[in-house]
Amino acid sequence: MIQGKTIAFLVAPEGVEQVELTEPWKAIKQAGGTPKLISTSSGRIRAFNHLDRGDTFAVDATVDQVAVAEFDGLVLPGGVANPDFLRTVPEAVRFVGDFFEAGKPVAAICHAPWTLIEADVVRDRMVTSWPSLQTDLRNAGANWVDREIVVCTAGLNVLVTSRKPDDLKAFCQGAIDAFSQ
Repeated sequence: MIQGKTIAFLVAPEGVEQVELTEPWKAIKQAGGTPKLISTSSGRIRAFNHLDRGDTFAVDATVDQVAVAEFDGLVLPGGVANPDFLRTVPEAVRFVGDFFEAGKPVAAICHAPWTLIEADVVRDRMVTSWPSLQTDLRNAGANWVDREIVVCTAGLNVLVTSRKPDDLKAFCQGAIDAFSQ
């Protein structure tokens, strides 16, 4: 399906929700794609299972070492701390925005739309997220809905969003579909 395509996973050095990293990662690999872990620091990132420390994962490259041209799509996993940190790092915010400018698909789950808000890419887009982000998203000009998955094509790119880990099956399929176009 996505044979030969490389998908960036952008995460903070700690705080990503582990299952929101590992399940889409596995789906990308099973569909024939190559996932690459991008972070703001080299070495390893620390994932979390809600508030409990999870596993560590090796970073493939830092956000300042890569360009959007190297990737066919972007996955933004959630976790509360992960996007909250990323939205404070100008290089990470620019990296996210560059996917939209390039018309490349982006998939964001749970709290990850916080980074999308900071990149100013949700205006006039239909999205979903963890429910506590709905006011932030609406204030940023998005049309927020409470659905398992939203695939928005009303912009320069395809934007796939989901609410929470329970939505991962639909999220992974939606991301694969978007990346295969």
